[in-house]
Amino acid sequence: MLHYNKNLKSCSRDLRKNMTEAEKFLWSRIRGKQLNGHQFYRQKIIGDFIVDFYCPRARLIIELDGGQHFAAEGKEKDRKRDNFMIETGLTVLRFSDREVFENIEGVLEIIWKTSSLENLP
Repeated sequence: MLHYNKNLKSCSRDLRKNMTEAEKFLWSRIRGKQLNGHQFYRQKIIGDFIVDFYCPRARLIIELDGGQHFAAEGKEKDRKRDNFMIETGLTVLRFSDREVFENIEGVLEIIWKTSSLENLP
């Protein structure tokens, strides 16, 4: 079981209530076990971080990046965060908001292939 910072619960709830348009769009395609019966959670707390989406069965994190992630400070924060997740044994996939809107089928295919969901029971 992954450890999480209980102090982030209210923040996680707020993020679920106020998802970005890109998050809503992707969530509409992966929620309710739509991706071959695999459960995804949104705004999941892992350690001291809140990730956009998490699939425990595949140990997969999906992050959607808006404009703030492309600035030097945002890139550095993301690098540290991703390193923590990788050290925890998780896989991290990052997509830009634009990718989600312009190529949702391609994004879903990458999620499927990278996570090895087709190889899981």
